[in-house]
Amino acid sequence: MDTVVDVILIGTLAAVWLTAGLLVDGLPTAGTASELRRRAGLLTALVVAGAAVFVAVPLVTVLVPGVSSAHTAALLPAVPALIVLTATLRRLAWVRRGAGAFATAPLAPVPPSLRAAAAHPLVAAPLQVTGLAALVGVPLAARLVELPGNGADAVAGVAITAVAVAVMAIGIRAGLRHSRFVPLVMAPLSRGRNRTPAGAR
Repeated sequence: MDTVVDVILIGTLAAVWLTAGLLVDGLPTAGTASELRRRAGLLTALVVAGAAVFVAVPLVTVLVPGVSSAHTAALLPAVPALIVLTATLRRLAWVRRGAGAFATAPLAPVPPSLRAAAAHPLVAAPLQVTGLAALVGVPLAARLVELPGNGADAVAGVAITAVAVAVMAIGIRAGLRHSRFVPLVMAPLSRGRNRTPAGAR
C-alpha cells in the first residue's frame, strides 16, 4: 500500500481525536446549559466520526493492495478509544440529557452537578489519551519510526516512556480538575445544613 494512503488514514484519525481532546477541556466551562448541551453534542459527533475512521482503516487496507502499516498504527489508540466508547460516550449522553432538561430556559446557568459531571476524568482523559496515541501513530504510518525488534528498541523504549509520562500527566490533570468542581456540588448542601434550626430536628 502507498505510504501516502497510510498517512492520510492515520492523520485523519489523529485529527479527529485530537480535536475532541482539545474541545473536551471547554465542556465544564460552558456558560449556559444550552451551550453545554451543544458542546456535548459536538463531542459525541466527533467520537462517532473517530470510530468510523477506525472502521475505515482495515477496510481500506484490505481493498488497497500492498503492505500497510496503518493497521499497526491504529492499534495504539484502539485501547483508549474503547474506553471512550464504553465509558465516555455514556457520560457525554448523561451530560447532554441533563443540560437538555433546561431546554425551556436556554440561558439558565449550568448546575454545579452538571459541571462536575462534565469535568469527570472519564470524560476528558480517555479522549485526550486517544488523541495522543493517534498522533504517535502518524510517524509509524509514515514509516519514519520502526517498531521494537527492527533495530529500534532504544528509540521505541524512549518513545514508550514519554507516552506513558504524558498519559499519567493527562490523568492527574483530569483528576485535579474534577476535584475543583466537586466542592461546588456539596456547598449548597452545607449552607442549607447550617441554616437548619436546631429545634426543627
